[in-house]
Amino acid sequence: MLVNVMSALSKQTYKNFEVIVIDNNSQDNSWRATESLPFPCRLVRLNSNTGFTSANNLAVKDYANGKWLFLLNPDAYPEPECLETIVQNINQTPNVDCFACCLIDANNPSHLDGLGDSYHLSGLHWRTGHGYPCDITPKQPVEIFSACAAAAIYRTETFRQLGGFDETYFAYSEDVDLGFRLRLSGGKSLLLPSAKVHHVGSGITGSSSDFSVYHGHRNLTWTFIKNMPSPLIFILLPVHLAMILYVGFFYAASGRLRLYWQAKIDAFKHIGSLLKQRKKIQSQRVCSCLSLLQLMAWLPRRAPIKAPAKLENTTH
Repeated sequence: MLVNVMSALSKQTYKNFEVIVIDNNSQDNSWRATESLPFPCRLVRLNSNTGFTSANNLAVKDYANGKWLFLLNPDAYPEPECLETIVQNINQTPNVDCFACCLIDANNPSHLDGLGDSYHLSGLHWRTGHGYPCDITPKQPVEIFSACAAAAIYRTETFRQLGGFDETYFAYSEDVDLGFRLRLSGGKSLLLPSAKVHHVGSGITGSSSDFSVYHGHRNLTWTFIKNMPSPLIFILLPVHLAMILYVGFFYAASGRLRLYWQAKIDAFKHIGSLLKQRKKIQSQRVCSCLSLLQLMAWLPRRAPIKAPAKLENTTH
């Protein structure tokens, strides 16, 4: 997969970039795709698999020098004009700290893999428009709750100020958690429909593997507890608990209830450290509960996203 990423980056119409590849102790020779490239590329090989979150944080902390980061999964392949589109929008919207790409299903290019992340009142979250035809994609940039880190752009300074990804997550939901914290601090995320990236999706761990189910549902609850503001968490916690039971029925029907419940048990085992993180996050909150509610989903998994009316205050 990495060779496909390097090939896609080699074809970019915008050339002023450098690449940092963190090899999380891969067991093949995929890292050799970083050799003999037409752009600067730094390879960092690790002795163990530290997880998606830690690897990205390491790249930003010790190796990134640019003002902007473009995080890209090894199974995400940007179209040739992608970087050029990103740079144009960065220059036009200087007060936006995070941008999301339009993710296209690499195995079915007429359909979407996602238009950023939606966050439901219950704490569920999903890639907006996943599996829907590409023609639902908005024509202009639109504000979203958070960006999917398979192909997301962050202001480097803001990423560092927020502490990057929560490394206890290892993988899954870390991008929603970061986007939530960004929003609480007064930032915003914007979908760029013209910045197109073809995404295989769960190309490493598998979309329904035990690994993805466990980490996804454990981290989902962590994100809710840490980030939901106090005026809302007392109202929405019963909704979150009801959602846990509701989803549990589906895993019971598929014979995976034990795995699902273990994820939830382990989530609440760390309540002490979560509350410490929560105290720090909430002390820095400037986003109002009303504006947060306006960007949350009230109905599950609706495909269309809001019209870009809010861009009136962000474009220049």
